[in-house]
Amino acid sequence: MSVRELVVLGTASQVPTRHRNHNGYLLRWDTEGLLFDPGEGTQRQMLRAGVAAHDITRICVTHFHGDHSLGLAGVIQRINLDRVPHPVAAHYPLSGQRFFDRLRYATAYRETVKLREEPVRADGVLARTAGFVLETRKLSHPVEAYGYRLTEPDGRRMLPDRLAAHGIAGPDVGRLQREGVLGGVTLDEVSEERRGQRFAFVMDTRECKGVDALAEGCDMLVIESTFLDEDAALAKDYGHLTAGQAARAAVNGRVRHLVLTHFSQRYPDPELFARQARAAGFDGELTVAQDLMRVPVPRRR
Repeated sequence: MSVRELVVLGTASQVPTRHRNHNGYLLRWDTEGLLFDPGEGTQRQMLRAGVAAHDITRICVTHFHGDHSLGLAGVIQRINLDRVPHPVAAHYPLSGQRFFDRLRYATAYRETVKLREEPVRADGVLARTAGFVLETRKLSHPVEAYGYRLTEPDGRRMLPDRLAAHGIAGPDVGRLQREGVLGGVTLDEVSEERRGQRFAFVMDTRECKGVDALAEGCDMLVIESTFLDEDAALAKDYGHLTAGQAARAAVNGRVRHLVLTHFSQRYPDPELFARQARAAGFDGELTVAQDLMRVPVPRRR
């Protein structure tokens, strides 16, 4: 049975707290595991969350500030120590290649796994698999940063009652799916479109076109909301979003499930982020992320 869920490993911005580790997020998507922005302490958080190195098939880094990347050294070495049996792809801004190199080879260890370096050079598609297309958009931050978007191809759902009405069953169903027509009955007559699921991951950024493009039509949007709205000037100065700004991006993009994260340590009450997101007009499913929580990707409508 396939599993699609977000495992939250850390939710703090810049400075970890007693209750929030530096960033880290694993997206389980069927047979793939995409590890986003492994900050310091990610390896231990994986242990606490029940995430194994074998679960990781891709590492996606938005940018090279420490709270989003200092955990790379430990994670990469753990992948090799555990002799993960499959290649692992690594995506990160090409402009930060020197940082990736330093983290990859921070200390001596034995390389046993093929780590494919696939840096991000510009907006566009990074990878195509049978289950999704992975693409990126540039964000607005003091250092070069990219957000990631995963899109499942659209498909079709067979309708049993219509199949039965036309006397189509068994191997003939597969034949109709492959050929598009069977005995004068078309695929459209006995099926309906099944929209592919969409997921986006947006970290450190101001409001920009990249945020809007990533959020558009998402079933789940994981997005930073470092500041509360009363500190919007600080957010803009440091290249971040407020809770209200993140929520408005979700509203404009018709997002189904909004996950707010990357919180400044200056705010002791996380419920304030939820209140401001609601005040900004977001009325869908809302999660204020906490370390070690699991958030299912919404079921298809």
